[in-house]
Amino acid sequence: MAAAFRPKKLDIMGNLTALMVRDHTKRQVFAQHEPERQALRYIIRNETLPQRVRAQAQLQLSQMHAYTRSTQIRNRCVETGKARAVYRNFRLTKMQFRMQAYKGELPGVKKASW
Repeated sequence: MAAAFRPKKLDIMGNLTALMVRDHTKRQVFAQHEPERQALRYIIRNETLPQRVRAQAQLQLSQMHAYTRSTQIRNRCVETGKARAVYRNFRLTKMQFRMQAYKGELPGVKKASW
C-alpha cells in the first residue's frame, strides 16, 4: 500500500524534510483520485438515482484513503517546510519571500517605494 503513494519527483529548492515529502505525496494522490471523488459526490447528490446506488457511492467515498481528500493538503514552504505564513503564489514563508525579494531572486517582485 505504501508503494502506491511514493512521490515521483520533488521540485524543491531547500532541504528535504519528511513533512515536505508527505505533503508532496498528498498532493499527487489527491490529483490522481479527484475525478473519481467528484463522480461519487455527484452520484450521492443526484436524487433521481435509486437510494441503493447512492448509498453504495457514499460507502465507496467513505472508504477511500484519507490522502484523497482536499482537506489533507497543507500549503508548505518549499525552502523550509514550514506551514505557517506561506504565500500561495510563491510557496514561500514570509521571511523566505522577503529574503529572496531583497536579493532579486523572485521575478517581477521588487521593494515597494512611493
